[in-house]
Amino acid sequence: MPLDETLQTRVSALNTALKHHAAADVLRRAFKAAPNLALVSSFGAESVALLHLAATVKRDVQVIFIDTMLLFPETLRYQREVAKHLGLRRVEVIRADTAAVDPDNTLHQRDPDACCDLRKTRVLDAALAGYDGWITGRKRFQSGQRAELPAFEVEESTGRIKVNPLAHWSREDVQEYMSENNLPRHPLVAQGYPSIGCAPCTTKVAEGEDPRAGRWRGQQKEECGIHFVDGKMVRTGATT
Repeated sequence: MPLDETLQTRVSALNTALKHHAAADVLRRAFKAAPNLALVSSFGAESVALLHLAATVKRDVQVIFIDTMLLFPETLRYQREVAKHLGLRRVEVIRADTAAVDPDNTLHQRDPDACCDLRKTRVLDAALAGYDGWITGRKRFQSGQRAELPAFEVEESTGRIKVNPLAHWSREDVQEYMSENNLPRHPLVAQGYPSIGCAPCTTKVAEGEDPRAGRWRGQQKEECGIHFVDGKMVRTGATT
């Protein structure tokens, strides 16, 4: 669908006005600009920072968690622990119906892009249909595709606002925030998984490797496909 020029103008104005503002300010303005927002979280290695920050800005923030049914058991336990610790009252767990397309859970071996599309992209698109926009934990340092990430975007295909309040945060900023607020850590981080996705497509990272080297190791893939770059769906690589 063509972009709403009025919405695009508003988003551009928000990016200009909040260019040097803190993440909490970005979230406050986001909820004013589009009150019907959902925070999409993978409950991965760094997710708790944004979840905590959002809960301090809006106690009843809506959270969406995609259970791909291929996640580590540790991630599922961590999701429940974090939700309880932060008092998150509105956590929607969504799952794809994979019976017809991937009944034996081997699609990731044959076509990882198709697996991500089935288990993440499609189910999230459906879940977000009733929202004006969504909040992500993406950061500029995470990959080349995110280097110019703004705080606010408009998705070309849906017309939804996309908010990236931590876009300018460094890895050190995230770790400092988690330490200062005594937030629970994902148990797999201490075991050598600094970036955590689905179990079949995530490996340990050796000392000196890029933290995301364990995601789709050996494949030309950086994003799972739920995010957009310059208004276009990225079908080649990780979640927040």
